[in-house]
Amino acid sequence: MKVTSYGLFWRKDEIDWHPGNGNHNRFRLLGRVGSNRGHIKIVDFRHQQGIYILYDHYGPGYVGLTRNQGLGKRLKDHTQDHLAGKWDRFSWFGFRPIDETPTEHGLLPLGETKEDLTEETNTTIGDLEALLIRAIGPKRNRVFMGFGNAEEWTQIEYDRVDTYMNRLGND
Repeated sequence: MKVTSYGLFWRKDEIDWHPGNGNHNRFRLLGRVGSNRGHIKIVDFRHQQGIYILYDHYGPGYVGLTRNQGLGKRLKDHTQDHLAGKWDRFSWFGFRPIDETPTEHGLLPLGETKEDLTEETNTTIGDLEALLIRAIGPKRNRVFMGFGNAEEWTQIEYDRVDTYMNRLGND
């Protein structure tokens, strides 16, 4: 599997984990590329599948893999399970591609994972190396490896969701 998108050191407190009754779809893991109208892309990564890392004040504390449940469900569970209160940031590395055709709300949807058994081993190893270096951020690594075919997404802060959603131009 290829890493197609990732988010680094997103803050747990920038997400409304429990939006209340009647707001089922308000729980979102929104990320963006760009910031200006006409160029901004926004994706809800709740249903992304991949690897995630939870961090506390001292560094990585837990690594998980999403399989049947999406990233959002797994992270939300960790706000209430044995890891509750033991992490404040997370990084994630997703395998599902991003479709380029926006939804009616202007968000780009996640596509289906493509099982590609002929993928080159070197690409996979390179992506895993980049994942570990970027996630752990060792002080002695001066060169950060890049992913072959992935772009970084920046978390949208909770109080700026409306600002960026308005920039999609879907009034």
